[in-house]
Amino acid sequence: MRVAIACEASSFLLKEAVKKRIEALGYEVLDVGQQREDENALYFEVAQKLAEAVQSGQCQKGIVLCGTGAGVSMIVNKYRGVYCVACESVFTAEKISHINNANVLAMGSRVVSWDMGGEMAEQFLAGKWCEGFAEQRRLNNQKGYEVLQGIEARHFK
Repeated sequence: MRVAIACEASSFLLKEAVKKRIEALGYEVLDVGQQREDENALYFEVAQKLAEAVQSGQCQKGIVLCGTGAGVSMIVNKYRGVYCVACESVFTAEKISHINNANVLAMGSRVVSWDMGGEMAEQFLAGKWCEGFAEQRRLNNQKGYEVLQGIEARHFK
């Protein structure tokens, strides 16, 4: 799986730790954010690059970082077909792909430690949508996803 990753200035070191961990797991990583610690990339610029990489199909999933995860997630969620959740726990990071079929994980360097960020990324990327669910729960989740796409179709150009 090819994974886009991006960060702005405050989250560079966390991004590097997460990137190293997921590359060690065998994921191909496309880094579209800040490349050096002495750069000063802005959250809205890197979030757009990451969203475009996922939306275009160039990458199947993405991980985007800023100070809190909030700003980047707001930008990323404005792209049709790109579903991002800002997370502060390993449990939530796993569940957003397993239950919600999110394709982008956002996290904040002022909230998440390097070890926790790596674990969150690992669980997010390993999650398979509706895997192991009973038939009715799987159908309910699929219907919820269809509702999301319908809302998006009516409101996103």
